[in-house]
Amino acid sequence: MCGRYSLTSPLDRLLPRLDGPLPAGLLQHYAPRPLIRPGEPVLLLRREHGRSHADLALWGLLPAWVKDPAGHARPINARAETVAQKASFRGPWRHHRCLIPADAFYEKGHHIRRCDGAPFWLAGLWERWIGADGTELDTCCVLTTAANRLIAPLHDRMPVLIPDGLEDPWLSPCDGPALRALEPLLQPWDDQGWLVEPVSKPPAAPPPPSDQPLDQKQMELRW
Repeated sequence: MCGRYSLTSPLDRLLPRLDGPLPAGLLQHYAPRPLIRPGEPVLLLRREHGRSHADLALWGLLPAWVKDPAGHARPINARAETVAQKASFRGPWRHHRCLIPADAFYEKGHHIRRCDGAPFWLAGLWERWIGADGTELDTCCVLTTAANRLIAPLHDRMPVLIPDGLEDPWLSPCDGPALRALEPLLQPWDDQGWLVEPVSKPPAAPPPPSDQPLDQKQMELRW
């Protein structure tokens, strides 16, 4: 699975990966985040109205059809094998795929990263919930697949990673054959060039997120 990750890359290394407009305040307030947890705002790249742009969403997907967000589970992961069948995920799988930049993820006291330290893309889904009063809340989750040889000693699941250069087909809304053409990207990735390191001391974590939903403006301020 993927329940913790980091984004500590310098902004000048990250910006070339982010197409289109940036979230308000990101340039002024960007700071390395050694530990990103469920329920917190995460940076992502998505496509709306034919245009790609970076944005923020809360980690933990809230389906658009939910009436009472307080009483509904918000999964942080979606299994690649069943994403097209599950009610919470099949709509976002067709129309709301996203890319979440990271430079490491954590599993069972270990830090997993590329040997060169470069950032990479976590495969994600996003959704927009709109309340009866017009309140909007964007949320997301990370797709997972079967573990490769590197991760298997730690866990039987790992995040799906999207290779550089395949951002456009991943982000484009599609169905039918075009959607099925993405399925090979959901398979376990090659572990060559990756490193697993024991974590001797967990990174400092921010205060636990509030149980109250954050609106888009509050997410900008929390980054």
